[in-house]
Amino acid sequence: MLIAEAWLPASSDRNIMPNPRQRAPSRRPHWIISLLLFVCIAAIALYVYPPQRYSACYLLSSKVCGPFTEWLPPVRRARVYTDDELFARVVISDILSVHVVESKNPKIAFMFLTPGSLPFEKLWERFFLGHEDRFSIYVHASREQPAHVSPLFIGKEIHSEKVAWGKISMVDAEKRLLANALQDKDNQHFVLLSESCVPLHNFDYVYNYLLGTNVSFVDCFEDPGPHGTGRYSEHMLPEIEKEDFRKGAQWFSVKRQHAVLILADSVYYTKFKLYCRPGMEGRNCYADEHYLPTFFSMVDPTGIANWSVTHVDWSEGKWHPKAYRARDVTFEIFKSISSIDESIHVTSDSKKLIQRRPCLWNGMKRPCYLFARKFYPEALDNLLHLFSNYTIV
Repeated sequence: MLIAEAWLPASSDRNIMPNPRQRAPSRRPHWIISLLLFVCIAAIALYVYPPQRYSACYLLSSKVCGPFTEWLPPVRRARVYTDDELFARVVISDILSVHVVESKNPKIAFMFLTPGSLPFEKLWERFFLGHEDRFSIYVHASREQPAHVSPLFIGKEIHSEKVAWGKISMVDAEKRLLANALQDKDNQHFVLLSESCVPLHNFDYVYNYLLGTNVSFVDCFEDPGPHGTGRYSEHMLPEIEKEDFRKGAQWFSVKRQHAVLILADSVYYTKFKLYCRPGMEGRNCYADEHYLPTFFSMVDPTGIANWSVTHVDWSEGKWHPKAYRARDVTFEIFKSISSIDESIHVTSDSKKLIQRRPCLWNGMKRPCYLFARKFYPEALDNLLHLFSNYTIV
């Protein structure tokens, strides 16, 4: 007994030491964990599958959506159309819904917008040779009567007016070409070209490329920089909002329905005529770079390819694209341009974001370009030699 007591603490110590207690079962905040898990899943879902115009989030409690609304764009509210805009949209909808009557002899209208003579008529003659029943030619010469060296171009001039670079007169000339070309019921596709454009492929390839798909090749992208939406004027409201403003290359290729739409439009065209011009409100807006991309992005965004089939090299970062002289015309440069299968757009803001998109033709990735510019007249002989010895298919 003495031995056992020796291992025990004194009675006073026993009074100090508390008796061992049974620990209560742990009550973890499961509801907090569940809530955090729900929020995480919702955030991931919103990121991966954003709701259309993000309107779904605004139907929820502000407490739930609060953390996300800071980086979500505002919801665009439905607005009441003006009478003119309502009339225009009814006409546009009707034109797009009408079934196109297929021609027994479909042709491509090649529309040349040029100051005067066409330096590459001989090259185009070689391109067109043997396909006389599948193309039409129209020439808008804005400064002087052209002197022709190819019989294919004789008598192809239309009534022309003077054209000023960057002004609405450029769009007027495009519409004038379309109006003349649309009079031929067999013309099913309409290509706008300049005097410095050359073909990259043979005629059959171009013909099948353009008539083998049901979209128009209108260049279109959103540029948040000073040379994009920075050119927008609020005078274009309410018909054209800043979010609608787009940019793209002038050189288009459109199907017949879209060619008719361009001529039928007066509402959106008038906005650009009045409020998109160089030097307006301290900014330079060029209608030929913004009107058609904005128009088609608003009225038929799925009907355009968002790239132009005419290649232009802006990599030099100047006001004008790279120009090719005789020494630049080589097999390698043609092969390089004709094999490009991605369209590239670069924003004009400080971020200089590069937007790369595959050129999809009927859902398949294909080369983007059928034509190229800008070539100096001195390159004609080299171009003729190259076109004769290199079949670009």
